[in-house]
Amino acid sequence: MSPYKVLIVEDSPTMRQLIVFALKRVRGLTLVEANDGVDGLKKLSGEKFDLIFTDINMPIMDGLKLVSLVRNDPGYKSVPIVIITTEGANEDRERALALGANDYITKPIQTARIVDVAKRLLNM
Repeated sequence: MSPYKVLIVEDSPTMRQLIVFALKRVRGLTLVEANDGVDGLKKLSGEKFDLIFTDINMPIMDGLKLVSLVRNDPGYKSVPIVIITTEGANEDRERALALGANDYITKPIQTARIVDVAKRLLNM
């Protein structure tokens, strides 16, 4: 049983695979994938996660809505959330951080950056 569970919420299968591929390099992580915000919420209600990676632009429920819902859940107040997005604009970044995201990665993503952020937020 690995010590950390990470939820990856991303509607693009290619992007999700890239994030999973990057995080598989970190020993001790269990990775769970969700293909949109609603799927992500379902998974969050069923089990406990230590870290969440989410895209912003997704159908049905976007990443910012997901971040605010997660932050309003007492059980998830302190769980680190990382936004991964093509939106490099400063106001998007500030909105995400204001809603409670812990970090912000813009695409195209570097696997090293994902690994560094995950290790830092999980105190590994």
